[in-house]
Formats: sequence, C-alpha cells, structure tokens
Amino acid sequence: MERKTLQRLEYQKILEQLGSFTGSPLSRELVMELEPVDDLAAILGWQAETSEGRELLRLDPTAEIGGWKDIRVQLKRAGSGAVLEPGELLAVADTLSAGRAIKAFLQEKQERYPILSRLADSLASLPDLERQIKKAILPGGEVADGASAELAQVRRKIMNHQLQIKEHLEHVIRSPNYQKYLQDPIVTVREGRYVVPVKIEYRTQVPGIVHDQSASGATLFIEPMAVVDKNNELRRLLLVEKQEVARILSELSDGVSRQVDSISISLEALGEFDFILAKARYSRKLDAWAPVLQGEAYMDIRQGRHPLLKDEAVPVNLRLGEDFDTLVITGPNTGGKTVTLKTAGLLVLMAQSGLHIPAGDGSRLGIFRQVFVDIGDEQSIEQSLSTFSSHMTNIVDIVRRAGRDSLVILDELGAGTDPTEGAALAQSILEKLHASGARTIATTHASELKNFAYTRERVENASVEFDAVTLKPTYRLLIGKPGRSNAFEIASRLGLPDELVKRAREFLTVEQVRIDELMRNLERTQQEAEAEREKAVRLSEEARLLKEKCERAENELKQKKEQILSKAGEEARLLVREARQEAEAAIRELKDKMAAEAGHARESAIQEARARLKKTQDRVNRASPEKTAAGEAPRHLRPGEEVYLPKFNQKGYVLSPPGPNGEVQVQVGIMKVNVPLKDLRRAEKPEPQKGQNKVGGVLLDKAREISSELDLRGLYADEALLLVEKYLDDAYLAGLSKVCLIHGKGTGSLRTAIHRELNGHRRVKSLRLGEQGEGGYGVTVVELA
Repeated sequence: MERKTLQRLEYQKILEQLGSFTGSPLSRELVMELEPVDDLAAILGWQAETSEGRELLRLDPTAEIGGWKDIRVQLKRAGSGAVLEPGELLAVADTLSAGRAIKAFLQEKQERYPILSRLADSLASLPDLERQIKKAILPGGEVADGASAELAQVRRKIMNHQLQIKEHLEHVIRSPNYQKYLQDPIVTVREGRYVVPVKIEYRTQVPGIVHDQSASGATLFIEPMAVVDKNNELRRLLLVEKQEVARILSELSDGVSRQVDSISISLEALGEFDFILAKARYSRKLDAWAPVLQGEAYMDIRQGRHPLLKDEAVPVNLRLGEDFDTLVITGPNTGGKTVTLKTAGLLVLMAQSGLHIPAGDGSRLGIFRQVFVDIGDEQSIEQSLSTFSSHMTNIVDIVRRAGRDSLVILDELGAGTDPTEGAALAQSILEKLHASGARTIATTHASELKNFAYTRERVENASVEFDAVTLKPTYRLLIGKPGRSNAFEIASRLGLPDELVKRAREFLTVEQVRIDELMRNLERTQQEAEAEREKAVRLSEEARLLKEKCERAENELKQKKEQILSKAGEEARLLVREARQEAEAAIRELKDKMAAEAGHARESAIQEARARLKKTQDRVNRASPEKTAAGEAPRHLRPGEEVYLPKFNQKGYVLSPPGPNGEVQVQVGIMKVNVPLKDLRRAEKPEPQKGQNKVGGVLLDKAREISSELDLRGLYADEALLLVEKYLDDAYLAGLSKVCLIHGKGTGSLRTAIHRELNGHRRVKSLRLGEQGEGGYGVTVVELA
C-alpha cells in the first residue's frame, strides 16, 4: 500500500493505539513496522493468530507472563566479550525465566493453541544458566554472598574487621581522656577508612593520619594509629572482594556469551508472542472480530464502526463488489459521508494487516491489491496548487493506476470548480474507473451523478440519512436511495421567511421539481416499507414463539395422556392377572371337590368358570387398550441396538437376539425385561429441535462476552451473592476453567460471605485467595468444576 494512502486514512493512529497494548519495546517495534499486504494466505495466518490470542486472553488470562526485558544491547555486549553488570545479568535471567514459563505453557496447551504453540520451539530453556545467575545476583542487583565460597569467606572477614575497628574507635570516643578533643563523639568513614572527628586545636593530642578536613576548617578527620593496621587489612580484604565479584560476573557473562544465539532467537519469539497478544488486547478493546476473508475484491461490512471515534462511532452497513462495483453517496454536508469512506478504507487496511475489525458477525472482505484515496483538503501553497488542482492531480494518478482488485475512495468528487463542469468531469472519471474494474466509493453533491448511477449497470446510489425535522443527520447509510440536499427544509426550519423559500422553489426547473418530488415520495415510501418490514419481522417472531409454545404444550399433553393410559392399562392387566390366579386356584379346588362326581359335569363347570374369566379380561382390555406405535416390528435385531417399547413409552437397548419363543431381552433403565418381538419398534433418531440453534447462539454469545473477572467491590453481601451465582453459570457455559472474584480487602465480611457460599457449590472445584500479582487477599480465584 502507498504511504500517502496510509496517511490519509490515519492508519498510523491505529498502530499507535495498538502499540499502547504492547509490553516491551521489541513488540512495539513490530507493531510500528506492521503494514497491510495483499497475500491471502499471509492475511489468513495473521488473522488466525489474533483470534487464537483472543481465545488465550479469554480462557487463560494468567498466561500473559511478563517480567522479560529487551536485552538486545546486553546480548550484543556479551557477544563481544564484555562483562555484564549485575543488573544486566539479572535482566537476562528474568527473560530466560519468562521464556521458559511461556514455553511450558504453550507445550501443555498445544492442542488448544496450535498456532501460538509453534513459538515454543524458538523459546530457549536454559535452566542451569538461569539458576546460576539468580543464585549469584540478588533482586536488587547486588552479588550474593552465596555466589561463591571465596566471596562468602572474604565478606565474613570484612565484617569481622569492621566490627573490631568500630569497637576500638567506640572505646576511644567514650574515653574521658579523648572526649574533650573530639568535635562529636561519632565514628565516620573517609576514603574508605574509619576515622574520628578531632578539633583542629587538639591535632597533636590524637596521634594518627589525617584523611579529611571539614568545610569550616575547625575539624580534622583522623585515623588513630591504633587502627591503621586494621584499616589496611580491611582495604586489602575489600580489594579481594572486588576481584572475586569481577571473576563471578565474568564467568556468568561468559555463560551468556556462549548462548547468545539461542537467547536472541528466544527474545524474538517473546517479542512476537507479545505482539500477537497486543493484537488480541486491541481486538478486545474495540469489541472487534475477524472478518470472513476471500480472494475476490469485495466488501460486505455489517455494523462497521470507525475505530478512532470510540463510543461516538455510529455503525454503518456497507457492501461493494457483489451486485454493484461503484457506489455513489450523495447528501448534505455533516451527514457522515466522509466518515463512511474512511471507515470502509480503514477496515480494509486493518483486515489486511491481520487485525480484527470493529464490525458485526458475518462481515466479509475480499483482498484489495491497492487502495487509492482522495480525501480532505489537498490545497498546496508550496506547489501553487488550488484545492481543485491538487485533487485533480491526485485523481489523474489514481485513474492511471487503478484496475481490477483496486479500491478507490473519492471524497467530494467534482467539487471546487464550476458545478456543471465538475459534474461532467466526475461522471467521466467514474465511468473510466468503472470500466477498468476498480471498486469505487465516491461522495458528491452533484445531482447529475444520481442519474449516472440510475442509468448504468453495476452502479448504485446511496445516501446518508438526514432528519429534516431535527435538522440533524442520523449517519445511517441507505444503499439504493440517492440523497437530497434538504436545503429548503433546513432554511425554513432555521427561520427563513416562507415567501423566500416559496420563491426559491419557483426558480427550479419543472424537471428539477419533478425529480425532487419523486425522491421525496421514494424516501417516504422506503421509510414506510422499512417500518412495515420491521413490524412484519416482529409479528413473525411473535408467531414463531407462539407456535413453539403451542407445540410444546401439545407434546406435553400427548405425553401425559400416553402416560396415564399406559399406567391405567398396566393396572388393569395387573388386576386381570390377579383374577386369573384366583380363578385357577378356584378351578383346582373345584377339581378336587368334584373328583368323585361324573366327568362330564366336572368339565362343564370348569369351562363355565374359564369363560367368565375370559369375559372379565376382555372387558378390562377394552377399557384400557395397550399403547401401540406406528410401524412394523423389526425383523432382525442385534445386541446393542436401540429399540422403542410402545407399551411402556420407553427406549432400551437389545441385550440378546430373539429366542425360540420370539422374545427379546431388553435393558430399560436399570431393569432387564423379556419383550415379544411384535411389541418392539426400531428407535428413531431425534431431529434437532428448533431451539437448539438458539441455545448454540446463546452459548457463543456467552463465550465472547463473559470476562474472566467479576468486580464485586462496593456491593452488599446479598447483592454480591446473586451476581456470583449468575456469573458462575455464565462462566461454566462459556467454558472458562478459572475465574477471579474481586471483593477487595476492607473488613473481610464480603470475602467471608463469598467463601461460605462457594464451599460445596456445584460449579466450584476449588477456591483460594489470590497470590502476588493476582490481587492478594482482595481476590478469590475459583477453579470451576
């Protein structure tokens, strides 16, 4: 992309905003070097990186491991053989520690973050060097006593000598013989040697070496002769300490020098990791999402917002390149036409830089090989060019170079000169760009360009909506409708006398009046159609919800009816079985009693009893018929196959194939039952319910919107517990594994109430107070079950 295109669309401000989300100069440099490209594969890869970084911020916010430094200068010095200072070595160790932690995290989460995990191979893991440096260098940048045995020994000797010297000098300053000679009863240090302050007039009374004199000249700082030897030994020990420290630093610097290449590669990977997370943080800040990208040059932006306008941006829907290639936007000034142009161009540049765009779901963008822009006041005093001349110079260059897969953005085309000639030039320019295959968006005041869009294929009118009642623009882009100037309405509303407005209308030609009336009617008709469409959509949604409610109620009634009939039939069949058992017992008893009677009479009585029993069973069966189901009984069943039992309104699984008696053993819940083959049906696979898509949409919204933190500070316990209950459900649906509840420190009552509520909670696996860097006692970290 051309540099002037990036400047006119304020692309540099996007990079500055993005740079504010970086954590080091290294990643900020990557941001400032970022430019749009036209390679679809590269763009898709960058977008996937940003999307994966967004997921990491949502699901694993603690993975944003900091503490690493930009140590390129230190590595260069170590590579050239220089000895690094303790603070420089500590920065190297901190960077190694951060790289090792990020490497371990990415390797552990490789399946969740496959793109980011590729950086793990470049991250160095040098635990021995890291441990040596941290053992030798304290957090404050001092060399630790434990860096070597020699250093520890010499520092113990130094401490002992210092104590001995101080004890002797303390004895001197407390002695009555010396107190009158001293300016102050203190022990101090001059030139690295312990001395006492002596009044100058008593110089000869305290034998020793003079090391300094006060500014007034009244005091001499004398090292008594009794401690000269001890001070000499102390100076020697300090030199030994300095040499040992230098040896330790040199040894550690050599260790860094041997690993300069691997540490440098690791540092670059850390910068790239932070760069990707910066893009993700910026995406989250803008509430932006990855567009659907394809190779062809087109755009379908839904609810797109200008990223530099923050909360003031009005969403705009804009499409180009599918059913039309040239879009002519007309309408009054201050209506938002220029903002619309800049939004379209800037979102294209952001998308082709691998950044998410602040637009709604389903926004689609193709790849534009070039973006040409003519926006703003181009007047040049240095080149003696007027606004029109400067614009025309730019447009000449655009017309010469634009072609297929180019996006051309022209603001106020044809302005700055005679309206008639400007309109004619504008039509000629648009015609040329249209013939070259370029995708063009142009704004203009010329009425002639409205007719130009009407009379040519794949050219469309558009306007920015203007409320003639409030005299304010709504900033909504209306594609397919040319804009009106609204000059008469605005003038009338601002107080221009009606007779002047009426007289002004008389100066219009008949054709102009007819066109104005036609556009007025078109606008009114479109507004009415839009209102009717919104009403129809609302009624359709209400009807759909009502239909779903009726269907659910019908299904519930049908199930209840079947359950009642099934229960009644089962109870009736139980009564019949009991009656049959009693009858059989009566028959046996009857046989025994009639054994002595004639055979014909006995059999007649038995048949009569059985006939009465059969009538009773038939009557019960007619009163409560068994539930049947449509379809034929299955012929071949295999173990494990799912079947439906109409009698019980239950599903089960076949345990064994049909036996010789035609019965199949079926597992229904926790019971195993033998069922005749004729009483079974094959289980039908349930169709997806209409509400499932809606549920899926809710889960997707939760995944995007839910934060990993909930701030409860300032709330009463009852209010906080209600919010915590709903938040835990939302976090569980969104798939979060860990969340943070911010309750503050205060008196601790809110923290106690939350912990009492969460102990044993169905959603909570474990909870703990925050550690250093997580908020401490003011935060409770909850791991979800």
